[in-house]
Amino acid sequence: MPTRKGKGQETARAHAQVALPAESFPFARYTSVVGVHTSLLAFSALVLPATSPPLNIFAQWDFSSSTSSKPERDILQALTENPVRTVAWMCAGAIVLQGWWATWIKKWANESQAAKKADSAEVAQQRLERKEKPLRSREDVTAYTQAAAMTLAGSVVFYAMTVLFGAPLLSHPLQTYAMSLLLSVLTVLPPAYTLGIPSLGSDSPSLVSRLTWVRLFAELSPRTPVERALVYPAIGAVTGSWLGAIPIGLDWERPWQAWPLTPTFGAVGGYIAGSLVALVVSATFELAQADVAHQNQTQKLGKSKKKS
Repeated sequence: MPTRKGKGQETARAHAQVALPAESFPFARYTSVVGVHTSLLAFSALVLPATSPPLNIFAQWDFSSSTSSKPERDILQALTENPVRTVAWMCAGAIVLQGWWATWIKKWANESQAAKKADSAEVAQQRLERKEKPLRSREDVTAYTQAAAMTLAGSVVFYAMTVLFGAPLLSHPLQTYAMSLLLSVLTVLPPAYTLGIPSLGSDSPSLVSRLTWVRLFAELSPRTPVERALVYPAIGAVTGSWLGAIPIGLDWERPWQAWPLTPTFGAVGGYIAGSLVALVVSATFELAQADVAHQNQTQKLGKSKKKS
């Protein structure tokens, strides 16, 4: 003869059925890392080129005069007197920061994929294996190498596109390529390390990787916070660089109008803006989903109380 369930058992079962899903994306850590990343990018674009020594430092040494007799330069003069050196230092800072940022993105992507699996024992085993792996495992080195190769290939593509859009072909090749390399570091390096290089193979992993690249960067349809953190900054960098080329055509003859300073700083500014937009959009979606889940939980609890 079946036993009659009490009110406490039904209420507990209702709580278990409508419990909120476990948080699969660490928004608190994501917010702090985005703040540090964007701040350091701004620092590497404005302060690093202005305070770093010139690239031909040995040729600039002057032992005949003291450093106190040399006039001090303001930050605008230091950034505009040698555009190649400025963009080169920006590339150096961006390479370090984007490599660090790509490591975080890939870590969050792996954690999100592990959280979707139903077998908790398998998830725990994978986390244990990740902790036991050395910091520089063979897979990480291979991923970084492939991402670097794709970044260099992307710089060539950006160089060709920049020339097609009207950049000087023969007069300023070094300046144009430096800007193209910075664009590739900002837009190609993080997704290449996180998603892997798209393959032309016919197997399932290659097909999934290729379709993911198409969905993100051709259809511009990110679905998760990790994907938004990859797509929105890339869109911002390209858009900012394109808008930054507008002041060069103005007949003002200012030092900061030298090629390619304004498109380069526009790319960095657009990337920072895209990162912040991705953070706001992902947080908005997360809050909306939490509110919907809370309303569903309240409704189901109300129905369970009426039945009891």
